[in-house]
Amino acid sequence: MASHSRRRPLRERRTALVLAVAVAAVGVLLSLVMALRPDSEPNAVRAAAEPAAGNRSSAPAATPGQKAKPSPKQKPKPKPSKASPTPTTTTPSARPSPTGAPRSAPRPASGTASLAGRIQPKATYKGVATHYDAADGDGACLYGPSPDLMVAAMNHTDYETSKACGAHILVRAANGASVTVRITNECPLPCAPGQLDLSKEAFAKLAGLSAGRIPITWSLLSPSTSDTVSIRYKTGSSRHWCGIQALGHRNPLARLEVKTGSGWSRLTRTEYNYFLSPGGTGCGGALRLTDIYGEQLTVDGITIRPDAVQPTRVQFARH
Repeated sequence: MASHSRRRPLRERRTALVLAVAVAAVGVLLSLVMALRPDSEPNAVRAAAEPAAGNRSSAPAATPGQKAKPSPKQKPKPKPSKASPTPTTTTPSARPSPTGAPRSAPRPASGTASLAGRIQPKATYKGVATHYDAADGDGACLYGPSPDLMVAAMNHTDYETSKACGAHILVRAANGASVTVRITNECPLPCAPGQLDLSKEAFAKLAGLSAGRIPITWSLLSPSTSDTVSIRYKTGSSRHWCGIQALGHRNPLARLEVKTGSGWSRLTRTEYNYFLSPGGTGCGGALRLTDIYGEQLTVDGITIRPDAVQPTRVQFARH
């Protein structure tokens, strides 16, 4: 018979068995709870579900109703600027474009453009004609009195610092009438470019004086003449200072030069139609005259005789 101390009572054994089963059940239940938690998935499963680290976007998630900002790598390239490119520097032509010439004036013959100035040969100009009392025919050109009153005053712009002085102009009216005048005066502003202020005698050849102002066209003439060019020294001229004027030239005068030890020296033209030598250079010596066509005439033996008209033996050719 076994001793009592070595054997447990039946009730105690049952109680111990129940406790063991309960502990085992709690352990199983805890294991199931841990297995069902979201963050308890195995590392292998999580690694498969997550994208590779190199492909992750650094941009923050967009809030509802707002577009997500692109990452720096996804930033769109800027569009090309619409501004025009920087122009290439070019050297301007030394000569003006032919389109710069007035439409009413054809391009002059080569070599005459720089000499002719505003009034070009073989060109027709449009303007208006007015009239004035020419009295004895003298004017700003300082040619002096003349019995021929078929004269006119050129507008200030085309007068061009007396370059128009002595020019012979054919004037035509809209009614077909025409008259030839010689420029002896200047019509100051507001006389417009193209305008001619005719002597009353010349205006009457085109229309009645009561018309006052009529549309015209006009062009330069190179008239026939038997006269030769004359030279006059201005009052006060000497070997130390002189003013020289040419009269009776067939074509408008472009230059007047004096002879010096080193060659020809061009004199400055004044608005009152004299060429000045302030220091007396060339005064009393040989002269060279150039017309707007480029023809040159040399004059010798003209002494300094102020206010005296001294004829020469030369004249410009007709064109």
